[in-house]
Amino acid sequence: MQTQMQSKKRIEMIDWAIFGMLIAIYMTLTCYLFYHQSIGYNQWYPSDTWSYLQEVKGIENNMIFTYPIFFWLSSLFNLFLPAEWAITVVLTLLNCTSVIILKYYINKQFNNLEESICWKCPVLFWKVILSVLTITLFFVSMLFPVFNHSLPGINERYVGVFTPNPYHNATYLAVRPFAIICFFKFVDLLGSYEKNFSWKKGIAFSILLLLTTMTKPTFTLLLVSTAGLIMLYRLIRSRFANLKSTIFLGICFIPTFCDLLYQFFGMFDNTGKEGSSMAFGWLTAWKMCCGNIPLAICLAWAFPIVVFLIHHREIKENKAYRFSLQLAVISLIMVMVLYETGKRSMHMNFSWIYMHGMFFAFVMSAIVMLKSTLQKDKKWYLLGLEWLFYFWHLGCGLLYFRQLLLGLSYR
Repeated sequence: MQTQMQSKKRIEMIDWAIFGMLIAIYMTLTCYLFYHQSIGYNQWYPSDTWSYLQEVKGIENNMIFTYPIFFWLSSLFNLFLPAEWAITVVLTLLNCTSVIILKYYINKQFNNLEESICWKCPVLFWKVILSVLTITLFFVSMLFPVFNHSLPGINERYVGVFTPNPYHNATYLAVRPFAIICFFKFVDLLGSYEKNFSWKKGIAFSILLLLTTMTKPTFTLLLVSTAGLIMLYRLIRSRFANLKSTIFLGICFIPTFCDLLYQFFGMFDNTGKEGSSMAFGWLTAWKMCCGNIPLAICLAWAFPIVVFLIHHREIKENKAYRFSLQLAVISLIMVMVLYETGKRSMHMNFSWIYMHGMFFAFVMSAIVMLKSTLQKDKKWYLLGLEWLFYFWHLGCGLLYFRQLLLGLSYR
């Protein structure tokens, strides 16, 4: 028994050492990209960082940022670093923290890895596969023609199609470590709150969700909308038998609701300097930047769609996978019906919600695919089809990331 424990610890140490090397490479590449985005002034390495940089420097920029955590951290580092480097360091650390956190949660999904492997391969091999899969999830992108040929109704790679990994938006990347924790924490709460509500778990989730909202409210809007619908459905289905536990869970959202009200009064004010408000309309914003929305959805979601078609029965048993698909559907509905009026109408800012939904659909679809691969419970050609689409998204994502590293447009 002691020998087995020592062997297991040695495997864990080697796995994290290999993962550490992968993280070091990833950190170097992203640090290079973020620094050049911060000094590019939108002339080269185009991104949204220029507006954030002006905010950190205290320069008037006609933008309203009511989600302060990223700017607080950048201002703190700006006390002993130039603003460009302060933003770069904060963004690099937060972004790499996302990878480490996701690695932790993916490992938890494969707690009994040794028992589930049906292949004659060492456990360490599959541990490394988990590490590589974690890293690659931060490179997958929308599908696009390699040689810049436009598709019917789609003239840009990113615009109108979107990606799970928009490396040109600092606050999206900054919020993701908090969002990943909130996703898995809420999945845990969903599985237990009706029978035995834990205030310890509820308060921890409440604090994390507030931090998420204060970094960027986009994921919060998606999670709150989806959670509200799920809780309402369960309340009605139980004929109000779980009313008490539903109220308890609802209390956990109060701090975030208060912050959201503050943020929305600041951002969506027709009399303010941004002159924008939130409105409803069917595909109003999306049609401004995309002439073929069905094709755009297929290019963005090809891999999760294929995995769903093959593993749709997993929805009943895998609550994290089910919740990721619920987020995906709600994010799609929200980007279809919500838009901003005024000068920001063409920015399609509700697409950030859509991209959060896309990211978690990719994460859980990849986990489902790998579990199926380990157990060999699907026919080889179905497994091959899943991996083919995953590597297709990954190949496009690597080409897209290379495009960004070269200072080309993210569009």
